[in-house]
Amino acid sequence: MIEHLIVHANGGAFHVARTAGGKPLLLLHGWPEFWLTWEPVMTRLSGRYSLIAPDLRGFGDSDKPDGPYGPDRHVPDMLALMDALGIERFGVVGHDVGGAVMQPLARAAPDRLAGLFFFDFVYPGIGPRMGTPDRLNHIWYQSFHQMEMAPMLVGATRESCRTYIGHFLKSWSHRKNAFDDVLEAFTDNFFKPGNLAGGFAHYQGTHAGRLKMMQGEAPQLAPIEVPTCVRWAEHDPLFPYAWTDRMGETFSQLDLAMFDGVGHFPHREDPDRAASEIASFFERIRWS
Repeated sequence: MIEHLIVHANGGAFHVARTAGGKPLLLLHGWPEFWLTWEPVMTRLSGRYSLIAPDLRGFGDSDKPDGPYGPDRHVPDMLALMDALGIERFGVVGHDVGGAVMQPLARAAPDRLAGLFFFDFVYPGIGPRMGTPDRLNHIWYQSFHQMEMAPMLVGATRESCRTYIGHFLKSWSHRKNAFDDVLEAFTDNFFKPGNLAGGFAHYQGTHAGRLKMMQGEAPQLAPIEVPTCVRWAEHDPLFPYAWTDRMGETFSQLDLAMFDGVGHFPHREDPDRAASEIASFFERIRWS
């Protein structure tokens, strides 16, 4: 059902998991994830949509960057990837890091995007709230990932890698067994040479911008006009639902609702509803 291929685009080689079907949807994963995080949703939507789930540069079996690699740098990768696949217009579904990439992607190429569907992610309206004292224990890893020693410490052994990656998959989930069946696969993935540093490169690439946001100095950008649907988890320990209150400043055509009963990973914790919400949105905007 799922085809795997290597696509050469924008000077890099990208691993892509793909299913055949109807209108194309690009699925963008977060951290600590790779294409496999989307498999439950892909099995439910296969046949209805043509699903393209790449490993972002730095992750999985895609090429690795040689330094910090923030959302803006993923944009030409993804546009070139879709060009290489012969896809001009597409919808995008993203989470976490993927959601961060979708925002500059929508500003760079709005005419190519049918719609945007987000699960929990960082956007400018969160602002200084991310850095308040009660939140610091939740975001310590973002500072740790700036350190040169981080991939060496986490990747010292397979067990240390498993402990570190597994900690986030479980502690950020409300349904604690959401990744039990793939924990070994996730461990094997991040234990591959370069994959820990490749994922940490995102945090290095976003560090300056995140500090500006936390200091209340994020640049004022015009709202994104691409039709947008956001389903924000009820129990996300990183990003409380209350933080969605300024989302209308970033998205002018916004359909926002709580996704109840889940934590940071709605697409893994409740894939039946996640797939249904994705399909319903793209049907409403006639991309189906």
